[in-house]
Amino acid sequence: GVSGEIVGAINDAELELECVQAYNDWIIEDWAGCSPRFVAQCLIPISSPAAAAAEARRSVAKGHKGIVMPATPWNLKDVPHINDPSWDSLWQACQELDVPICFHSGSSSKVRLQAWKGFTPNLAAAMDGISGPVSSVPILANLLFSQILTRFPNLRFVFAEASLAWGAYLLETADHQFERQRLHSEGYELKPSEIFGRNCYMTGWYDRAGLIVRKYLGVENILWESNFPQANSTWPNTRDFVQRSFANIPTADRSKILVDNAAKLYKL
Repeated sequence: GVSGEIVGAINDAELELECVQAYNDWIIEDWAGCSPRFVAQCLIPISSPAAAAAEARRSVAKGHKGIVMPATPWNLKDVPHINDPSWDSLWQACQELDVPICFHSGSSSKVRLQAWKGFTPNLAAAMDGISGPVSSVPILANLLFSQILTRFPNLRFVFAEASLAWGAYLLETADHQFERQRLHSEGYELKPSEIFGRNCYMTGWYDRAGLIVRKYLGVENILWESNFPQANSTWPNTRDFVQRSFANIPTADRSKILVDNAAKLYKL
């Protein structure tokens, strides 16, 4: 999210590309080689979908295993909405490269309710910790209705720092609206929940309620994070949080969520 805002603040397209490429190369050269625990995911320039696709191809060739981009790039630059076909070159590249695209909790402060100016810094941070993850609600809803995943059925999206429980609400609501609005007559072969199951992943880090409703999300569609070093992370007590959250979760489900799903998605 922060990196997306920084990229959005660079007004010159050539400078933006140079900065993005420098960052992506630095991550590979100075971090990915240090330990197999560092799994690099590249940024992309957002001034041009064609440049974004080209940088995705360049970076994956260097060793990046995923793409990170703002979900609402039009809030950062004068560029088309992600539903616009001009972004198809990026979606096509990522589908061919077989790497997931990561959206970070709304990806722009403009999609969040801003904290009241009378709040103390701690209260404002607490509000941000609540509004940030759920700002992905309309982002995911848009993706499921956008037909991006109809045109690119093998493309995968990860919703990082999103939390889990609201996903069950969204999928139930989206399916209800799909049926009531008779959207099957508009070229959709799958319901929103079926598209999600095939193409999308959500992440949690302290969630208990979200794991209770895991069957609605799909156990194979949940990833776990520590969210280090944010104040709302589980660090330095991540093991304790995991024990608490997974206390009544079957071993097979626990293994998928904590290890196997990410290993499969990022080919680790």
